[in-house]
Amino acid sequence: MDLAQLKATFHTRYGNTGPVTVVRAPGRVNLIGEHTDYNDGFVCPMAIERATYIVARPRPDAVVRMFSLVSNEETQFSLDQTVSKTGPKWSLYPRGMAEALRLKGLLTTGCDCLVASDVPLGGGLSSSASFEVATGLMLLKINGKTLPLTELALAAQWAEHQYPGMPCGIMDQFISAMGQAGHALLLDCRDQSTTHVPMDDPSVQILIVNSNVKHELVQGEYAARRNQCQNAVTWLKKKYPAIKSLRDVTMDQLDSARLGMDPVYYKRAKHVISEIARTTAFATALSQRDHATCGKLMYASHESLQHDYSVSCKELDLLVELCRGQKGVYGARMTGGGFGGCIVALVETSARAEIAEVVAREYNLRTRLEASLFATVASAGASVIE
Repeated sequence: MDLAQLKATFHTRYGNTGPVTVVRAPGRVNLIGEHTDYNDGFVCPMAIERATYIVARPRPDAVVRMFSLVSNEETQFSLDQTVSKTGPKWSLYPRGMAEALRLKGLLTTGCDCLVASDVPLGGGLSSSASFEVATGLMLLKINGKTLPLTELALAAQWAEHQYPGMPCGIMDQFISAMGQAGHALLLDCRDQSTTHVPMDDPSVQILIVNSNVKHELVQGEYAARRNQCQNAVTWLKKKYPAIKSLRDVTMDQLDSARLGMDPVYYKRAKHVISEIARTTAFATALSQRDHATCGKLMYASHESLQHDYSVSCKELDLLVELCRGQKGVYGARMTGGGFGGCIVALVETSARAEIAEVVAREYNLRTRLEASLFATVASAGASVIE
């Protein structure tokens, strides 16, 4: 991102009357641990190099004016009252974040701000969380306030629940706020404890492939999966009353309670229970630079998401299979909520360019669609740049 150009664009729109604040919050790719966060499980994401950037300058009142270079629209709201939910759909993310911080008594000063992002929209790389976290960090800086990163992430999750209405877990906001360069993050979504897992071996990289399809199912199907998991817990509690979530259930317990259980609920629970186990095993293997084991776990994760959780699609399945056939690919899987978006592959650095070329070419030949590919390493979390 060209920060000099961003500041110049800000000055063109809002004038050059004083110093500006610049903040950055990254998108993320989830290496493994899909649909486990809202089941009190483990996830293992990493922050990527692509991010949301905001250039801002304080105003003498409580008004926030925000222009998005992504949507080419401006929105405006006030911090001296409940932040309204009116305005363009994209504006619900910063509006919700502002309201979360306003309710904490942290905001009185408004600002003019310009937003830019190179995180792909709708690609499962959490452009929304990066936008929320960047907004929160910017508003705190403008108001001379600070907030522990855990609280900033939880405020961003509240914002997404209450304003866009997406019942997300805590993973996206936590990694955007708390990522460390050269590390993935093993996050326990029950107690919110974190372990930074070294991911600094230069012989491997992460290759992200965007299918550039987004089936219009995500929000409704996401909510449906949450309900199905909760229904599975309700059924299992009849036999195992001590359990609180699928995190507490073993595969033996699930199988022992299978008789009479809705088969859809069984499959959803089977995915979550097995995925939690895969995630902790992946983090251990990654810390030991055992990339072969990491890759096997990634493929197993995709197959579970495809068959048991039913959130993949033919384009994602094809991309994973194209990766599976390439020398230098340890493993690949869909990432994000599903029904389109991206896959993530763990690849040998020396073979990355050839892998990307083959996957892009074959995907186009078989689907007539263009895939977008980029490599990334584990990036730092949100920060004030200046």
